[in-house]
Amino acid sequence: MEEEKMDENEWGYHGEGNKSLVVAHAQRCVVLRFLKFPPNRKKASEEILQHLQNIVDFGKNVMKEFLGENCVHCGEVVHLPLEFVKQLCLKIQSERPESRCDKDLDTLSGYALCLPNLTRLQTYRFTEHRPILCVEIKPKCGFIPFSSDVTHEMKHKVCRYCMHQHLKVATGKWKQISKYCPLDLYSGNKQRMHFALKSLLREAQNNLKIFKNGELIYGCSDARSPVADWRELAHHLKPFFFPSNGLASGPHCTRAVIRELVHVITQVLLSSPEKGRAGALGPGPWGPRVCEASPFSRSLRRQGKNTLERSGLPKGCLLYKTLQVQMLDLLDIEGLYPLYNRVEQYLEEFPEERKTLQIDGPYDDAFYQRLLDLSTEDDGTVGFAVTKVQQYRVAMTAKDCSIMIALSPCLQDASCDQRPVVPSSRSRLAFSVSVLDLDLKPYESIPHQYKLDGKIVSYYSKAMRAKDGAVVPARFQDSEDCTLVLHQV
Repeated sequence: MEEEKMDENEWGYHGEGNKSLVVAHAQRCVVLRFLKFPPNRKKASEEILQHLQNIVDFGKNVMKEFLGENCVHCGEVVHLPLEFVKQLCLKIQSERPESRCDKDLDTLSGYALCLPNLTRLQTYRFTEHRPILCVEIKPKCGFIPFSSDVTHEMKHKVCRYCMHQHLKVATGKWKQISKYCPLDLYSGNKQRMHFALKSLLREAQNNLKIFKNGELIYGCSDARSPVADWRELAHHLKPFFFPSNGLASGPHCTRAVIRELVHVITQVLLSSPEKGRAGALGPGPWGPRVCEASPFSRSLRRQGKNTLERSGLPKGCLLYKTLQVQMLDLLDIEGLYPLYNRVEQYLEEFPEERKTLQIDGPYDDAFYQRLLDLSTEDDGTVGFAVTKVQQYRVAMTAKDCSIMIALSPCLQDASCDQRPVVPSSRSRLAFSVSVLDLDLKPYESIPHQYKLDGKIVSYYSKAMRAKDGAVVPARFQDSEDCTLVLHQV
């Protein structure tokens, strides 16, 4: 980054979340990521620098170890001219979704993260004129809690995502409940994975986005606002999957293109580009492999099929590794919260120990090694409690990460021997897989997670009771006595 040549006109708004905003360079395959804060809560430059450096260190020393060298891109902290940052902020303000404008990007410190643009990135260098398609999937939590600390029986049957959908629709965040269930995507069963991906395409919410040459062409730019429909999406995708074949337009074409997209994404998700790496945690414990709220599962039960194929995820694939990290949540928030309180009580008495316990970093090899202790027998020490708290934070990070799949057509005269390639019906696509949104979840967010968990379960249970009650005819409710009268025919 050459500071004296920074021009805000070469950068454009790319997207933002709750805590950061990203701008992308018009020509180069890089983005800048700025932290965001409420207008009245500015932080000192030193705090900003340390926060960003912690993000880099956590990615480099922890998530790369779990997910693989080629999948995690840590970036570097850069210092930018303040005038450039201020002008950039003014330039992009009109493009920001209204729902995100409650926070402003940091314009006072000049610090940002410089990262590769994963909507364009390829593991290997391609010729510049080749188009690039990128599918971003936020798969969410892929398992049902297996901990004996769970007190709500519903949590042993229905996954967190499916329960949370009811609350989100009721509070107006989304218009309708998605048919997507993370357990279907993580199943390794291609039929279930296809169903999950098609469900995401129908109701993307903030769990799926598609970019073409770095530009968003499908997904949600704001709450409840779909960017495009399937017909328009198929128009964008057709050259990738059916190059120059004269496939007719219309519903048949749309279905064929969407089917190819789903097929290719499934193959990529099941691939293992990094040979020899099967994850650092081992197979781990398992809860039920099927969520009772999944429409796919319900349809099979209606057909009289009570069992589904167990997980078939190859051990080297990114979904498998991501699921392993998610399952560092060994105790569920219900079992974890008392341990969090134990740590809090200890820190109230010995506040100087916060640094020794690495609550706020450094996220180094010692921090990583502590995560590998999968014991669940509580010895009553603060050391045990801290280990479980840190594992939970890392698990929550993996539950909220995004998987970026970049696809680029292989030309007929090009050799793809040295790069991973996925075949479709009429073409071959070179691909790379990366992981985004890998900031360690805050220690301070645990009480919020505990309250939210109770709220989600409570609301879902009430919704199911209301649904069951509505099925019973009104005149047979409240245990009324009924008399059956037989008439002679």
